[in-house]
Order: sequence, then C-alpha cells, then structure tokens
Amino acid sequence: MLPHNQTAGIILAGGSSTRFGRPKQLLKLKGKYLLDYVLGAALGSELNHIVLVLGHDHQNILQALETRTTHKRLQVVINHRYLEGQSRSLQAGLQKIRQAFPAVMFLLGDQPLLKSNTIDHLLDRFRHSGKDICVPVCKGKRGNPTIFNRVLYDQLMAIEGDIGARDIIRANPERVLYLELDDQLCFFDIDSQKDFEKLQSLLELSIPKL
Repeated sequence: MLPHNQTAGIILAGGSSTRFGRPKQLLKLKGKYLLDYVLGAALGSELNHIVLVLGHDHQNILQALETRTTHKRLQVVINHRYLEGQSRSLQAGLQKIRQAFPAVMFLLGDQPLLKSNTIDHLLDRFRHSGKDICVPVCKGKRGNPTIFNRVLYDQLMAIEGDIGARDIIRANPERVLYLELDDQLCFFDIDSQKDFEKLQSLLELSIPKL
C-alpha cells in the first residue's frame, strides 16, 4: 500500500491545438520542445508518479521526445478520444492512477515556465491543509496546476467537454485551498502566435531549472 500522502501528476497534452493552428507540443523554444519544459518540471519535482496523456499527433510527439519518455516515474497514455475535449484526457490519465494514488495533480502541457519548486510548494501546502482541492492564485487570477483528493475522483470521471474540472471547483468552495503565488509567469500558457512570441521573450529572462 502506498503512503497516504503520495500524489500522481497528470500532464494534459492530448489536444489538437485548434486555436493555435499547429501542434503546440512540438513548438521549439531555445532548442527544446514546449512539452519538454513541462516534463522537466514534473520529473524534477516531488510528484511520485507522472502520467503524460497524449492524443493528437502522438506518434510524432513520442518520436520527438525520445528517451525522456522512458523515465522510470513516467507513464505515457494515448487518449484516442481527444476530439471530445480536455475531460477525456483528464479521465484517461486518472483511470491509470485512481486506485493507487490518494491525490492527483493536473498539469497543462503548454505552461513551460512552471517550475519544480512551484509544484513542490503546492504539494506541501495541500498535504497540510486538510482541504480536498488546491488551486493556485496570482493577483486574483486562478491558474494551474490543480490538485484533487481521491474523494473527488468519481466526480472527475463524470465531467464532459473541454472545461476540465472548473465546475467541480466552483461547486465545492468550502473544500478548496486557494494558494497565493508570487510568480505570475508560471501561469503563462500558449493559445496564439502572439502568446508564443511573448513566451520566446520571457524565456530570455526566466528559464526553469530542469
């Protein structure tokens, strides 16, 4: 039996990047793929097990990532229902860990400025909070990654569409730890070419330690 405080991480990277126009997972930033930054942050953190959920163009992504996907703490899952929205990727990952891990952190595959120490800070505060959900906040803006206790796994397995777990968070305000963070950059994600160009500038100033 695993210790009660072990947490699995699920990286949601199965989307088709419709708004961006090409697979974001394979964008190159300073010689590295976008997804490599998030993987590095997760693997460098205290997460006990990591599930990388791929979908669209998964064969090319796996080929590009090469040896990174063979890490002993990393498990790759292919979500063939990615067109049905982010919820399907979330559930494909959760299905793999729900019996073994009492808590799960959901990370987005397009947040390359997320750092390992931010992940660890969220894990530590969540484990000591007595709450069932942890949501990071910076200057009034809620972001990712988020953490959920296993008591909410059934609700997570029931969501539909491309909204993730937002409705569950809204429906359980008394069970949420809103954790204020100082680093607004860790929330930065990519939805457009303009976002990508801004990220390239930001990376000149702030590169996560992998």
